[in-house]
Amino acid sequence: MTGESVAQGCPVTPQGCPVSDRAAAFTPFGDEYQHDPGAALAWAREQEPVFYSPELGYWVVTRYEDVKAIFRDNITFSPSIALEKITPTITEADEVLRSYGYAMNRTLVNEDEPEHMPRRRVLMEPFTAPALVEREDMVRRMAREAVDAFVDDGEVDLVTEMLYQVPLTVAMRFLGVPEEDIGPLKEYSVAHTVNTWGRPNPEEQVRVAHAVGNFWRYAGHVLDKIRQDPSGPGWMQYSVRKQAEHPDVVTDSYLHSIMMAGIVAAHETTAHAAANAVKLLLERRERWEELCARPALIPNAVEECLRYSGSVAAWRRVATTDTEVGGVSIAEGSKLLIVQATANRDPRHFEDAERFDPRRESAGEHLTFGYGAHQCMGKNLARMELQIFLQELTTRLPHLELVEQDFQYVPNTSFRGPEHLRVRWDPARNPERHDPRVLEVRHPVTIGEPSKHAISRAMTVTRVERVAERVVRIRLEEPDGKPLPAWTSGAHIDVDCLDGDEVLTRQFSLCGPPDDHHAYEIGVLLETDSRGGSRWVHENAVEGATFHVRGPRNHFRLDADAERLVLVAGGIGITPVLAHADRAKSMGLDYEIHYAGRAAEHMAFLDRLRRDHGDRLHTYVPTEGHRMDLARVLADVSAGTQVYACGPDRMVQALEELAESWPDPGALHVEHFSSALGALDPGVEHAFDVVLSDSGLTLRVPPDKTVLQTLREHNIDIQSDCEEGLCGSCEAPVLAGDVDHRDVVLGRGDRAAHSRMMTCCSRACGDRLVLQL
Repeated sequence: MTGESVAQGCPVTPQGCPVSDRAAAFTPFGDEYQHDPGAALAWAREQEPVFYSPELGYWVVTRYEDVKAIFRDNITFSPSIALEKITPTITEADEVLRSYGYAMNRTLVNEDEPEHMPRRRVLMEPFTAPALVEREDMVRRMAREAVDAFVDDGEVDLVTEMLYQVPLTVAMRFLGVPEEDIGPLKEYSVAHTVNTWGRPNPEEQVRVAHAVGNFWRYAGHVLDKIRQDPSGPGWMQYSVRKQAEHPDVVTDSYLHSIMMAGIVAAHETTAHAAANAVKLLLERRERWEELCARPALIPNAVEECLRYSGSVAAWRRVATTDTEVGGVSIAEGSKLLIVQATANRDPRHFEDAERFDPRRESAGEHLTFGYGAHQCMGKNLARMELQIFLQELTTRLPHLELVEQDFQYVPNTSFRGPEHLRVRWDPARNPERHDPRVLEVRHPVTIGEPSKHAISRAMTVTRVERVAERVVRIRLEEPDGKPLPAWTSGAHIDVDCLDGDEVLTRQFSLCGPPDDHHAYEIGVLLETDSRGGSRWVHENAVEGATFHVRGPRNHFRLDADAERLVLVAGGIGITPVLAHADRAKSMGLDYEIHYAGRAAEHMAFLDRLRRDHGDRLHTYVPTEGHRMDLARVLADVSAGTQVYACGPDRMVQALEELAESWPDPGALHVEHFSSALGALDPGVEHAFDVVLSDSGLTLRVPPDKTVLQTLREHNIDIQSDCEEGLCGSCEAPVLAGDVDHRDVVLGRGDRAAHSRMMTCCSRACGDRLVLQL
């Protein structure tokens, strides 16, 4: 242990191991942890990422990779204690529970293999995307009716009037529970939370035990009613029907336990997450206004809210063998509190982790829903509700603001959300009073992790300059002058180009000075056979225009350790090559540039290249009697030489053929901005299995669907953007099997290794792939 220490009880040695003062003082039941557990444990994440808490008798784990590794390995780290009372109950409280026949058993949350996964597979279908689509209208209608009830009031407690009641009703309908008994469920749910994850005093324990006992009886009563007629659409009805097919998997004791646990899990965490999200956005007013102006950001904003201020702060596991976490020895039988709230703000995984940014591309990598075989099954229902709540509020009450108030939380280790959230607004400014068409607005909902298509920033065109025939250089800046994310040579941005009702996404390399943090510059050729992208850019690139931009991303990185660099460009392919040349020069590397164009007036940035790179530049212009002979240019690609190229397909194909004879064929790096990927032909493709090592699932990918589509249909989160094999955002690690690579992102060496694939287009060569998902 680090820091000044005091002797405390420890599970490692009988005499007690050193426990730092901060570890000894840690309590999750105080205000600091309840209000912001991510911040409360930042000290531990940076100084003592795995520490023993005498207060809890648990090891506390705070870093992203450690938390994810524990979730991933549900054999070494059993979930069996997830619903165990963190505070042992007194005898009187235990007697109260027994008087109600309380017999909470294993559920999907806290059961081990081999029982867990067969049960999860049998019961998963109602949680998949196709099934949840049918729930959208119900959720939207209830959210709309909730706002209708208070939209003209001017002030309301959003928790009591919307953000608790709607998730509770949605949960009841999803589960198939009769709604007439909703009244006591809030009391029951709070009691269950306090009983399991809180620290009630002896008097409170008896009171809570009565509420939990009544909850148990209520769950049994509801289950008996469902058994009488299990034909309805609810998940419990579905589970009862599945029991008839799989009586050894879906048992009686399981159904009663999941009835009770499901009522809590299906609404309590969603209600808390919704309140956390609205509070967080209103505290950062500029972010709220951003969503009001650009509703397409809402799906990703939900992910960022879950990352930064989620409703599930921590979860629990127990070590089944002697093991190690973050370099700390953990003995068999040790209990662990794994704190997602602080792991989600780990700067080792999330760049500028303390910044709350609805455009964060990695937001969906949060661990709020857990990870692996026990990841929350209801995550996509929760995402749907949160998106619809934010859509409704930002559309109808964009002028909403927080009332000054003290926020109260139920003290416990694992779940958090304000008990009340008072907001106010001026009803006279309600948009629907001035334009009733506001009520007709219906923004699309993303079921699953959002596509990066929505994560764009509005940038202003501040300069347009012609740099060659049919080529313009465009300078883009943030409207408010704020600095932009840094980029390195080879990076590109994605620009959304509106073609009628269709949004086309096109990639353009950055070619301005990398040390200019207030602008991005791109060079765009008006293609003769434009698919719509370059034509749109040329028609709309005027000073003051707004472009919606994503990125930057880089799949064409320069090897700064190369002994020699050969940079090859054809036509507009000069844009990434120019950036590489500038970087090579700034680093003092050995480099040369070979640039071909059909005529000098068509060669962009030629004057700047001559000025800045002098005799390192070699140009090839057929009209001047000079053609580029690639075989001669690349006759000496010795070990230590790296070749970077961007240009027409015929040039790229010629380079790939030449690379076959080089000492290291992987020395060729090519940038692509087009793909020959077409629609799948089911008559040509074959079906194959994808085994997900972290989730414990085996999925069948049919001939007419991609791996990406199959993953999404089975509730597996994976990001995507272009879905053409161009951008690399849907990449997945491959543990076994040969990949039929069809992307234009991976280089020769990566393809040969078969260690990763683009799930939007690539497939299996054989019958099986094992992915680390």
